[in-house]
Amino acid sequence: MQVYIMMGQSNMVGMGTIDGNTDGTLEYATHTKGLYPYLLDGTSATGWSTVDNVRDVFVMGSGGPDSSVNVQHNEWMTPYSHHQKTLGPEVGIGFTMGNYTSDPTMLLKSCIGNRALGWDLLPPGTKQWEYTDRKNVTYIYAGYGESPSKWEKGTTPVPIGWKAGIQYDGDIARAKNALADLDTYYAPGTEGYEVAGFFWWQGDRDSRDAALSERYEYNLVRLIKQLRIEFNAPNAKFVTASLGQTEMGSTGGDGKILDAMLAVDGKSGKYPEFAGNVAAVYTHPLSEGGASGGHYNHNAETYMNVGEAMGAAMVELLKGESSTVVV
Repeated sequence: MQVYIMMGQSNMVGMGTIDGNTDGTLEYATHTKGLYPYLLDGTSATGWSTVDNVRDVFVMGSGGPDSSVNVQHNEWMTPYSHHQKTLGPEVGIGFTMGNYTSDPTMLLKSCIGNRALGWDLLPPGTKQWEYTDRKNVTYIYAGYGESPSKWEKGTTPVPIGWKAGIQYDGDIARAKNALADLDTYYAPGTEGYEVAGFFWWQGDRDSRDAALSERYEYNLVRLIKQLRIEFNAPNAKFVTASLGQTEMGSTGGDGKILDAMLAVDGKSGKYPEFAGNVAAVYTHPLSEGGASGGHYNHNAETYMNVGEAMGAAMVELLKGESSTVVV
């Protein structure tokens, strides 16, 4: 079985509205505007299509491995679930992947909203670092496992009830627990899996902090390498997507996030080891308005468009091609 791990924050969690006869919902997009026709199946009880070889699994928890787990999804890929009324990029990804391969496939999402790569999701092994702000005050930013998130250089840090990388630890543990129980999370009798790729849609929280947005490229490189080690998947592909509100050339914190993602894209040449196995999706042309902090006004088309593009980028990598997807 081919497994694709999905991580990030609220963008990846998914806030696109499914039901309702108003512009911006998935129901309106498909039934009234005629978009995403492959999602509709007139023969099924729900009217929605299902990809019978792609499993949609979403486990959520706040904090480390010992926190409680909320199973949001565990069914064959479909845009509609009786207990979940919103969708994320997994639907566009799942149907795109299902169209590409008939192999047993799992999209395994493990994430929660309002988390920063430079703090909550900091990868293991990342060392503390310094940043001098506009007032010429230098701060030490926490390395993995340290607390608090920052402290003024020369002072003694006072730990809080949270530490750098705690959400990373929890998200990874919850994903691994699901993979250890394939009878429950795929199908009884399933034997073995390979982590073939990673999908990453995140950056809003880091974009609001000048230091974290400045450090984003460094942390993203570390994340890619650490995830491959974590899941014993040195050849796994990696697809990242930018914040939808951010245009090329932006000089703010969000622009630094975009620049970082474009830099790690294997086609940029900056990181030769990422050639052919890392791709960035520029999502501004795919967004139907709003911003990541407002969940793109809950517009389902944004989540579908980004999901389709991320899935297409992954397929290109799997075919041996490297491309920054710009629509």
